Amino acid sequence: MAYIDYYKILGIDKNATQDDVKKAYKQLARKYHPDLNPNDPDAVRKFQEINEANEVLNDPEKRKKYDQYGDNWKHADDYNTQQQQYKQYQDGNENETYWTSSDGGEFSDFFEQLFGSMGHHSQRSHFGFHGQDYTTELQLTLSEAATTHKQIIGVNGKNLRITIPAGVADGQTIKLKGQGGPGEGGAPSGDLYITFKVASDNRFERIGDNLFTNVSLDLYTAVLGGEKVIDTLKGKVRLKIQPGTQNNTKVRLRGKGFPVYKEDGRFGDLIVTYVIAVPTNLTDREKELFWQLKSLH
Repeated sequence: MAYIDYYKILGIDKNATQDDVKKAYKQLARKYHPDLNPNDPDAVRKFQEINEANEVLNDPEKRKKYDQYGDNWKHADDYNTQQQQYKQYQDGNENETYWTSSDGGEFSDFFEQLFGSMGHHSQRSHFGFHGQDYTTELQLTLSEAATTHKQIIGVNGKNLRITIPAGVADGQTIKLKGQGGPGEGGAPSGDLYITFKVASDNRFERIGDNLFTNVSLDLYTAVLGGEKVIDTLKGKVRLKIQPGTQNNTKVRLRGKGFPVYKEDGRFGDLIVTYVIAVPTNLTDREKELFWQLKSLH
């Protein structure tokens, strides 16, 4: 599971006071509350993330553990207990060749993940250290984020070829296990966390898996009806315009929106808003005809 940055979710930095945490939580909770965003699954998800972040950061003890252990903060007590067991064992068995726990069995998997596997030593034993986790950002266009593709990224002098699934969101973080810094003493390598930054697009606005766009209609097509060719992420489509179309009329094109992350074949919708362009710089004859139309009504 990818590392969740609770500070980023609340839009605060790590030096924020408890009052800052409470203030940020209240503002975001009010903004994304499900009652104010009916039928919006993205708002529900965001609201859950905000509550989870507040539950940890608003509790000084939990926040201290989170700051020290990151996504392993829930296991902090287990870690401290087993670290004490290790120290007691080491103090009383400086010249032992083999590693054992106080009950004669193996140390827990969690402890081994933190300190590395236990081995045989001719002198006093030493524990290994889990490799450092790396973080990086990857810039994507909206079109790139909508397409499964491969990219090469450079991390700590090493080039990695990664596959980016269609549907990734701006700010989303994924974890590549074992692609961080090397471990010591036989311990596993760290992980690589990649955060995607999806640039804004001049044609579409993305909200969840839906895309929104404004399409200009000339007055004559809006009044009389006709056809309009518009852009989608997958190419152009031709729309039929009904006579008497009003300004700000919205049309939903199902399945023409953004791909749903890791759900092949599922797409959001494209919501088109018609914006009526009123003609300007009319000739005298054109003005006369409009006056005639007005007199008919």
